[in-house]
Amino acid sequence: MVVVTAVARIIGAPRGASGKAGILNAAAGIGHSTNLVGVPMGYLTDVAFNDQPLPLHVAGVREMNPSLFEMLGQAADLAEAGDAFACYMNALFGIDPEQRIRSGASGGRRRFRSSFLDLIKGWGFDSNGPEGAVLKGWVESRFGIFPTFHKQPLTQIVSPAWTSYVEQKMSSRFHNNAITVQLDLLYEFCQWALAHFTAAGSTHLTLYRGVNDFDEHQIVHRLDKRHVVMRLNNLTSFSSDRSVADCFGDTILTVRVPVPKILFFNRLLAAHPLKGEGEYLVIGGAYRVTASYF
Repeated sequence: MVVVTAVARIIGAPRGASGKAGILNAAAGIGHSTNLVGVPMGYLTDVAFNDQPLPLHVAGVREMNPSLFEMLGQAADLAEAGDAFACYMNALFGIDPEQRIRSGASGGRRRFRSSFLDLIKGWGFDSNGPEGAVLKGWVESRFGIFPTFHKQPLTQIVSPAWTSYVEQKMSSRFHNNAITVQLDLLYEFCQWALAHFTAAGSTHLTLYRGVNDFDEHQIVHRLDKRHVVMRLNNLTSFSSDRSVADCFGDTILTVRVPVPKILFFNRLLAAHPLKGEGEYLVIGGAYRVTASYF
C-alpha cells in the first residue's frame, strides 16, 4: 500500500513540482522504465523511497542460490559469513588466485577470469575508470538508474561522454565469468550481512562524503543554506568516518542512506582494498543532503 500510494503521488505530480514526491521528476532521463528489483524506478530514485525504504532483492538471486544462504545461516559472526561467501564464490566462479588465470584447452592463449574483487579494487583507485563503468553499468541494469557522471557529466544519452561510458561498461576485459551474476550475489550477501550483523534492526546509516564541487552530483532542490535535495551518481562512495571524508574535499555531504541501497561496505569481506577508509558503495537517486562548508 505504501508503494502504490507513493507511486501515485509521483505520477500525479507535475513536472518540476517542488513537492516531496515530485522533486526528481524535474530532471529528465533519470533511468530505464524497468528494473530487476520490483520497485518502480521513479519511486526508487525519489526521496520518498529514501525516507521510507523497502527491502530490495535482485530477482531470482536468492532462489537460485539456496545453498549459499544455508551456509550463511550457520555463521556465528560476520567473519564466518564472509569466509562462507568467499568459498562459495571461489567454487562457483573459480576466482581464487590459483584459478584466476587458466591455460586454453590446447595449451594456447590464457584466459583471465573476471572477479568482482577486481572491480572493487579498480573502483578504489579510480571510480571513473573501466571498473567503475562496469559497476555503474550493473546498477543501471539491475536498478534502472542512469549514472550522472563518468569522467565528465552525463547530461545526454546521445553524446561523446555517454558513448565513452558505454564503451567502458561493455568492455570484454571484464565481461566474462558471469561478472554481473557475481555482483548480484555480492549485493544479496551485503544485504544479508547488514540485516543480520552490521545494521540489524536499522533502516538507515549516516554516511559522509567529501567533495570540492558538484559536477558529479546534481542539486535538484535547495531547501536552505545547508540542506539540499541532491541527485547522487548511480553509484557513489561514502565513508562511515567523517574525518576520512574530510580528506577528500572541503565540503562534507552528510546523508542518511537507506540500508537497501548499500552494495558493499568496508568490513564485509576479510581481504579487499577499501578497508582503510570505512568505505561504503551507495546506490544513487535523490537524497536529502546536509552540506557542511569547512
